[in-house]
Amino acid sequence: MAKYRDLYLERGLDILSVESTVWHFLWPRWGLKYGAEVLEVLGDPRFKGRPLLVHAFSIGGYTFTQLLSQMVREPHKYPGLAQRVVGHVYDSMVVGSLEHMAKGLGLTLFPHIEPLVRYTALLYFWLFKSQTVYYYDKSIEVLYNSPVTAPALFFFCENDPLCDPVAMEAVLDFWRKRGIVVETRKWKESVHAAHLRCHPEEYLSTLENFVHSLKIAPLRAKM
Repeated sequence: MAKYRDLYLERGLDILSVESTVWHFLWPRWGLKYGAEVLEVLGDPRFKGRPLLVHAFSIGGYTFTQLLSQMVREPHKYPGLAQRVVGHVYDSMVVGSLEHMAKGLGLTLFPHIEPLVRYTALLYFWLFKSQTVYYYDKSIEVLYNSPVTAPALFFFCENDPLCDPVAMEAVLDFWRKRGIVVETRKWKESVHAAHLRCHPEEYLSTLENFVHSLKIAPLRAKM
């Protein structure tokens, strides 16, 4: 992640790295708990009131949605936090049907036994439907109606096993109808969460133009 952090450190911005795991996705209650912990950090007096630029990779987009879910459930605990987000960037956001997600898990974690992992994941989702599918549906609802309405940038590709481009385009169209400024950089072929490596010039120029449009002024470091 150092190469991504450097892109922002060079602009004089502070970085808060939030690492997600597959378990935050497989057991959503853990993801919600983790999201609440991140919100507590963002509400710390040292950072309270500071503008936020979100750059989420892969399952990190799901983690950020869990933060949004907490903000929607308990708005009195996080007043003004959604308005502090001046922009958000999503790189290879995990989105699509459960079948698509199950297949993506297999291809990403254990490609040699992908069918077995896929059917095991679908069985898991069915057995623990009230603890998984219910929360996934709620997360999708929150994503579509996100309280954050700042400009957004999405990087994705058509051959990503974890990002269904059709589902992704549906989210983008809905956001645009809500009046949210949405920019995209889509490739026919690339690699999940590795677009910077596969298409460095396009990635960097797109990100630079987006961040520049937000007019974020460097802040004196307080970390």
